Amino acid sequence: MNRCPITYEFCNAQEYDSNGLKLLSKDLKNLKHFPFTPKEQRELALHYASKISIQGVQPKLSVKLNVSKEEFETVEKGGTFILKPPHQIYNELPENEDITMRMARLLGIETPLHGMIYNSDSSLTYFIKRFDRLPNNNKVAVEDFSQLLGYSRDTKYESSMEKLIPVIEKHCTFPVLEKIKFFRLTLFNFLVGNEDMHLKNFSLIRRNDKVELSPAYDLLNSSIHLKSKEEIALALRGKKNKLNRSDLFDYFAMTKLGLSTQTLDDEMVKFTQAYPQWLLLLECSFLSPKQKANYKDLLQNRWQRIRF
Repeated sequence: MNRCPITYEFCNAQEYDSNGLKLLSKDLKNLKHFPFTPKEQRELALHYASKISIQGVQPKLSVKLNVSKEEFETVEKGGTFILKPPHQIYNELPENEDITMRMARLLGIETPLHGMIYNSDSSLTYFIKRFDRLPNNNKVAVEDFSQLLGYSRDTKYESSMEKLIPVIEKHCTFPVLEKIKFFRLTLFNFLVGNEDMHLKNFSLIRRNDKVELSPAYDLLNSSIHLKSKEEIALALRGKKNKLNRSDLFDYFAMTKLGLSTQTLDDEMVKFTQAYPQWLLLLECSFLSPKQKANYKDLLQNRWQRIRF
């Protein structure tokens, strides 16, 4: 019995659950394989790299969903989804990012529509819907923290977590609420081993006459791939590794963010409730048994370091 790569629901002999297809479009009845292998997708991404603004270590394609043809199509402009194919070096990145984003959503972190689709060789590519585009293709006002702090793509790792706080205080409509969301995202990234949350992976968005943190993106357990000694991309308390509960709670949350003890207690309740569900989610993920075990080991180790 197959499991749908969009909903994780069982779908008998079909590749996609009907509810998963409806998430993409209420009129979508079927979805054809994306007509490229991972290697061909990486070559396409390289070809488009100078024409689109989405660049980075991981190859990415801008696409639109053609409902009448029941397939995703690559485009140079006006893409409403981003595709991330399997990496040529790091195995199972689509499966890793998809499950990590699901874990974030389960915790209450806002995430865009995302999932995985089958390629021409039956491998999986990760997709995420662009939250900076409206249905009429108008752009939503979004700025990442690198832009807001005056850093470049080359210097996006050279700031610190402390320097992000004044950005929230200056620009957000309700900074106290955004600080809570910011702490939740920071703690989540530590727990799941996402050591690549640099300045360009935090953004502010303007919607409904309010400036707030954007939906989360680029969340994955990079630690099980990179085997780095660093635990965080931007230094906290001058540290990038060996972080502990005192660093994250006493120093960052209470001293720097100014969050109350009651607020932190409430946040820990959310994490405590989510933790066993994360373990169950990992079991039904599309990761291989080896990577599931690696992910769980890291998660359990980090959890022991911050729990009461």
